Amino acid sequence: MADKPDKKLNFYALLIGIDYYLPNRLYKNLKGAVRDINLVASYLSQTLKIPSERIFRLTSPNPEVAETIGTKDSEPTYENIVAKFNAITEIAQPGEQVYIYYSGHGGRATTIYPELRGGADQYDEGIVPMDVGDREGRYLRDVELTTLLKRMTDKGLIVTVIIDSCHSGGATRGDAAIRAGDGIDTAHRDKESSVAPLEELIANWKAQTGGLDGDIAWIPPANNYLLLAACRPNEYAYEYAFDGKERHGALTYWLIQTLATSSPGLSFRKLYERVCAQIQSKFPQQLPMLVGDGTRAVFGNDNLPHHYSVIVSSVDSNQKQITLNAGLAQGLSSGTRFAIYPLNATDFSNRQQQLAIVEILEVQASKSVAKVLEPQEGGIEVGEESKIEPGAPAVLVAAPVDLVRRVLLLDNKEAGDKEHQLPAELVDKQQEALEKVRQALTGNGWVVEVKAGDTLKSHYQVAVGRDGEYEVSSETPFTNLGIPLKIDDLLAENALVKRLVHLSKYQAVQSLDNPDSELTTYVEFELLDVNRKPFADPSNIVIKKGESMVLRIKNTSSQPLNIAILDLDSTWAIYKFSIKRNEDIFYPLDSKEEIYDTVNTELPDGEAYKQAKETLKLFATRGIAQFDWLTLPALHEDLGQKGNLDEELENVVNKKGLGINPLNQLLGTIGADLENPPPEGRRVRSKPNPNAEWVTKQVTFTLTQS
Repeated sequence: MADKPDKKLNFYALLIGIDYYLPNRLYKNLKGAVRDINLVASYLSQTLKIPSERIFRLTSPNPEVAETIGTKDSEPTYENIVAKFNAITEIAQPGEQVYIYYSGHGGRATTIYPELRGGADQYDEGIVPMDVGDREGRYLRDVELTTLLKRMTDKGLIVTVIIDSCHSGGATRGDAAIRAGDGIDTAHRDKESSVAPLEELIANWKAQTGGLDGDIAWIPPANNYLLLAACRPNEYAYEYAFDGKERHGALTYWLIQTLATSSPGLSFRKLYERVCAQIQSKFPQQLPMLVGDGTRAVFGNDNLPHHYSVIVSSVDSNQKQITLNAGLAQGLSSGTRFAIYPLNATDFSNRQQQLAIVEILEVQASKSVAKVLEPQEGGIEVGEESKIEPGAPAVLVAAPVDLVRRVLLLDNKEAGDKEHQLPAELVDKQQEALEKVRQALTGNGWVVEVKAGDTLKSHYQVAVGRDGEYEVSSETPFTNLGIPLKIDDLLAENALVKRLVHLSKYQAVQSLDNPDSELTTYVEFELLDVNRKPFADPSNIVIKKGESMVLRIKNTSSQPLNIAILDLDSTWAIYKFSIKRNEDIFYPLDSKEEIYDTVNTELPDGEAYKQAKETLKLFATRGIAQFDWLTLPALHEDLGQKGNLDEELENVVNKKGLGINPLNQLLGTIGADLENPPPEGRRVRSKPNPNAEWVTKQVTFTLTQS
């Protein structure tokens, strides 16, 4: 199971579950919200041993399900909810944890804050107290929630908010109910707030949003609390009878199931990924949303390292075929192989934990179908206890052959004082030093040696430098690879191979493009100055360190798009750019929506970084996409070096002279098994589909000291 709270910390929980609503025209009664709260309360008290006096419950049972609807003190009215927030804020001390769990209807109502929304015709979001009624009651609106949470975090409380509800819309489909009202509430409601005066609410909202434009789901993103919501703004949160009898919210049901079966050391990001896979297997229209620091331990205060992997989203009943949550947009192609690990696995270097090896058969824009390989096909023996489950991590072990980079070892330098020559004492050491590299390359699946005169040209050249170091070139030497790897240093050749693999991965992401996509004309992506004006020469943007820019992104199509941005920076790292401070796997960009986001710039430390080029690469897809696994740490975090790649490596050309599909030039960042080469004969050269439902756009700029 997941980590228990630190015994030195007090833990408080506010659990709100609403099945029964006073008669109204928008919000029908539910049947699973109070069961959700009972399930969560049971886990907190019985499994985590949280004392009952630290668990505050407000519930409104459905009379059709329960015999009574509770007492006045326990009813989740607007006033009672606000009072419980205030009570916990008062008694909890700095450093203590607060978990707020809401299960019930979510709603949208005509705004009572036109000065924040840009007009009186806009709406507020919020949770729906049981006493909302048709006109008399009040929503607990997002602006009010923001102030309630800010008071907690200003006091130093560690806050987690979980909302098993959706935002608007509403229907019932079969045996699955949707937790939202029938449209936007346009009734004129009381503007009086029990949370704070209007001036304080507005000031806190502006402080938390930082002047961000556009819609904000539930509450503004912030680094000092974490939000896990059942779905995104335009999706549904389902309630279903999972055992055939009792209904639960999909988020709550699989959240508790995952917590109960997970080992210690579970981060919110890992919890989120596993719950997403379970929900998506049942309700493809519902994808939960995580906002905040996903590396925080569940029921803990520590930050845990996160190992990115592709996730198994579904498995057939015979355990012979699976679906992965990555596809063409992540550079996958037929023949790519993954190792499947148990749900609770965190050490992907331990092969003994592998459940199966799978090979991709069919690739779509943002998902792939793979078959489980038998031992005679290169797979492993799958035991009865080795069941693959939705949410299981899948780690890349064999890339398409087109991903392999070629290196030429140059051991023929002559003695002399010129730059391309060597001191006499190093000439005789060349062959021995490069033979070590040749041996280190043996069996790795990512970088292979070619000989001088081979038809296939090399991407990299390795030689001995004048100072006795390994010198890496791409026609010309890379001059900014950080700490030199001396040929006499212990295992320097192994470090060199790892460095070459890192550079190959960076280049794979850098070269990804799909210009024939039908989405190309529907995505606008540009850098503007701080006044939101275009630069005089967009192809040569130069920014001084510490200065800011603004990203403009617009979806001009008639359908929503999911977008993510990778930052290819000058330390050879590839980071996920947080769009509008949202740490989720992607940002949902509605049809015709235009957003602006501030980009802050800093040069890396060191004399080598007086200026540096940086690229922001946007990915847009109509499907659900996961790009986190394409990220890379800085080179110095892997090997103790930094690097900067400004040169574009030449395109791969095969023996027949055909161009290589750039979609095949991506690979994952974790689990790159250096001892497992790609399968022979699996070259896939399909042209990118002009109708492919994904596209990339990028902007490049140069950072200078002054």
